[in-house]
Parts: sequence; C-alpha cells; structure tokens
Amino acid sequence: MDRKWWTLIAVCTGTFMLLLDITVVNVALPDIQQSLHASFSDLQWVIDAYSLTLAAFLLTAGVIGDMYGRRGVFAIGLGIFTVSSFSCGLATSALMLNLSRGAQGVGGAIMFATSLALIAQAFSGRERGTAFGIYGAVVGGAVAVGPLIGGAITSGIGWRWIFFVNLPIGVVAVAITLAKVKASKDPTARRIDWTGFVSFSASLFMLVFALVQGNAKGWSSPFIVGMLVGSAAAMAVFLLAEWHQKDPMLDLHLFKRPAMVGVSVGSFTLSASIFAMFLYLTLYLQEVLGYGPFAAGLRFLPVTMLAFAVAPIAGKLTVHIQSRFLLGVGLFLVALGCGLMTHVRADSTWTVLLPGFIVAGIGVGITNPVLASVTVSVVPPERSGMSSGSASTFRQVGIATGIAGLGAVFLGQIRGNTSAALATTPAGRQVLAHGGSRVTAAISGSGVRQALASIPEPTVRHALLSAYQTGFTATFDHLMVIATVIAFVGAVGCLTMVRQRDFVPSFAPAAAPARRPEGESPGPFEVPSGELPSTAPAG
Repeated sequence: MDRKWWTLIAVCTGTFMLLLDITVVNVALPDIQQSLHASFSDLQWVIDAYSLTLAAFLLTAGVIGDMYGRRGVFAIGLGIFTVSSFSCGLATSALMLNLSRGAQGVGGAIMFATSLALIAQAFSGRERGTAFGIYGAVVGGAVAVGPLIGGAITSGIGWRWIFFVNLPIGVVAVAITLAKVKASKDPTARRIDWTGFVSFSASLFMLVFALVQGNAKGWSSPFIVGMLVGSAAAMAVFLLAEWHQKDPMLDLHLFKRPAMVGVSVGSFTLSASIFAMFLYLTLYLQEVLGYGPFAAGLRFLPVTMLAFAVAPIAGKLTVHIQSRFLLGVGLFLVALGCGLMTHVRADSTWTVLLPGFIVAGIGVGITNPVLASVTVSVVPPERSGMSSGSASTFRQVGIATGIAGLGAVFLGQIRGNTSAALATTPAGRQVLAHGGSRVTAAISGSGVRQALASIPEPTVRHALLSAYQTGFTATFDHLMVIATVIAFVGAVGCLTMVRQRDFVPSFAPAAAPARRPEGESPGPFEVPSGELPSTAPAG
C-alpha cells in the first residue's frame, strides 16, 4: 500500500480516538457527576478543561510540528493522549478527572495541529478531495458511534472504561505513524513564540473561568470583573505580540485573506452552536426525560449517523462546488436544525428533537469536511501546520466559550424558572418551604433526580420533577435560540468571506484540467480556475 494511504489511516485512527472520546464523555456526564459527587460547574470543566488546553496548545503544537517534523510530533501527541486517558479512568475526584482531561487536551492539540497538515502533504489535486472526504467520514463515524458506545460502556461496565478504551487504539495509531508515515517539516528555521503562547492561554482561561463562575460569584463582583478585564488585557498583549514579532505563533497576515477569516468564523460558530449544545441535549435526555446512557445514545443516532453519511459526499463535492456555497448551506442547515429544537415543552417526548436532529446532522456532515479542506487550501503548503492549528483553535475556543457562555445563561435561568413553576402548585410551595436551599442548589446543579430520591412524599416528588421539567425546557429553548443565531452568523460569514480566488492550488500546472471550449462559461457553482493565484506554489 502506498505510504500516503498509511498516512491517512494513521491520522484517521488518531482522530477517531480523539473524537470518540469527546462524544463518549457527553453521554457519561450524569454518571460521572453522581460517581464523583460533582457539581454542574464540575461537569462544565470536564469538557472545558480539555477544550481549553487543546485551544491553548494548538498553535504552538503546529509550529513545533513545522519545526521538528510532523510525524514525530503527531506520535508524541498520540502517546500523551493515550496515557492521560488512562489517568482519566483512574480518577477518584472531579479535580483529578479535570486535570487529566487537561492533559488529554495537550495530546489532542498536538494531534489536531498536525493531522490536517499530514494529509495535505501526502495528497494533492483530486486525491486530496477524496482524502478529506474519508477524513470527514471518520469524523462523522466517531460522532455517530460515540454516544452509542459511550452509553453501552457506561451502562454495562461503568464510565471509567470510556477512557480505558483509548489504550489499544492509541498503541495501534502510534505504531502505524512511526512505521509508515513519511516525515516532513518546514525547512524554514522557526522558534516557539512564548509570549504569544502565555498571553493567549491566560486570556482564554480567564474568560472561560469568568463565564463558568459568573453566576456563583456575581457578575459585578471584583473577582469576575477582574478576570474579564484581565482576559481582554492578555488578548491585547497577544495581538500586539503577534503583529510585531518576526516569527509569531499565529501569523496575523494570514487573515488578510478573507477566506482565512471565513474559515475561522465557520469553525468557531459550528462548535459554539450545535457542538456546545450536546451537553444540554444530554442533560435533557437523561435528567429531564429519565433515559439511561445507552438509551440516550440511541436517540442521538439520527444526527450523528446523518453527519457520517453526508461527510464523504461533501468532501468529494469540494472539487466541483465552491466551498463558500457548501459552508454557507451546511451552517444554515445547522442553524435551521437548532431552530427546529426551540419548541421543547415539559410534556414533550424525545421525538420533538427529531426534525432538528435530521437537519442539523446533514448540516454538520456538509460543514466538517469542507472546513478541513479549506483550512489547508488557503495557505501555501509550508504554512499548513499553522493554518490547521489556527482553525482547530477556533473550533476548541468555540466549544469552550460556547459551553461556558451557554452554561452562564443556563444557571442564570434554571433556578428561577423552576422555582416559579414550583410556586404555582400547593405541593410545589411545600417543596420550596421545606426543601429550601438544598433543593434549589440541586436544581441548578442538574442533580434533581438525586434530590427526588431523598423526598419521601410521592406528591412532592412529582411536583418537583414537573416543575424542573418546565424550568429546564424553558431554559433549553432559550439556549437553542442562541445556538441558532450563532450558526446563522457563521453561515453568512462563510458565504461572504470564503472567496475561491484566495485558494492556493495543490496541483502542478500540468495537472490542470483541459481548457474549456471557447465561448462556454463555467457552471454557477463550478470553481473558476482563473481565480487561482498564478504565483502560488504547487503542492
């Protein structure tokens, strides 16, 4: 087998493990919360600790891959991720789990930052479109089977095994990478931008920490205000450092191309909308409707399987249809899918989500592989590591800030909405009178079913559950409205900014398609070859 296909196998195996872990964790969160006696903020950090370190290290990892060789760096990332997965499985407290998840993020950053660059260096021309289609199918497949596998493992042998399952996959991926993947690096001498790394990491951490803790400490408290101001100041330092440094972690000149801005907007909004909402969809299915992990995983199949089925088709379409149209349509469908899920009521069944799942699943399937392809197509090959690192950073920043921001809205509304529903019935008023702060704290911590178990009176238990369902679904609808707006902004941004003339061709002039007969114009969605920059290096 040609080494380029071994490269694709190695990258897809590592990516499958990475994304499988993310989707598996979502379904297991309620069980993790109960096992480790975690709060709702702890649940947010299970995801955000991973996303934060992933986003913080991505750009630096891309530079390191360019400097020292992408194959070796990718293998190191696989090793870190595998070992930290084992540590997650051994966690005895929420703090230990979140620290281990942070270590996973470091390994994931190294893998993400080099994976697309490895594919880009191995494939060119039409084969690149095929490779990214396969990559997109693997991404969709991991998302598709993740909830089901996570539910089965969590229900069968416990949530710890969702992390232990990474061990054999990681070992195989490392072996393939070291034995079969071709080594490559940027021949230009580079250095690590420590100023950019520290300032960006500090800015992102302070922002997410403020969003997670804002409701508990008060949005006007000196601590939260200080964290927000500090985040803005650190980001200003980052931008100034990147603009003036000779060899920055993130070359801001890349963003002079509107297509690069469009890719970043698309990556951020996709993650901050539907992917950030998976936490709250999981809580709805398990905490409100009462499904177990496996049953909840089954109900995610419409969105995840459609994303899997559509991705390879979209990857192949990138050589026939301009990427901005594909991205615009894909993110618009994500927005429409989120909009269709804004009608959840306290007495709804899970099928109320089905139309939104179907539409959003198609949208995700279109968007994911096209984003991957465009990311490395708008820069010269030697900058592919930085470009893929930048796009992946925006994805993880979208997830981290999306979960934290939506969580701030969730915590700001859920207690009030549930308490208001309790106050409408005599039994509910009895809960408020005798349950006090313990019950309302359980509500805001999404531990209502544990609180129900401690209440002996059936009528009181029913009143609390009914009020919680009313309060949760009202809050959930508001979150979906926000996700709808975010995805729609992404669709408009991609449609207007991802210009085909900004793309760098990945084929030599001899491989260009035959000249069109004189007088025949291109189709409305066909990529105009004349828009490709004539001075761009061939891949």
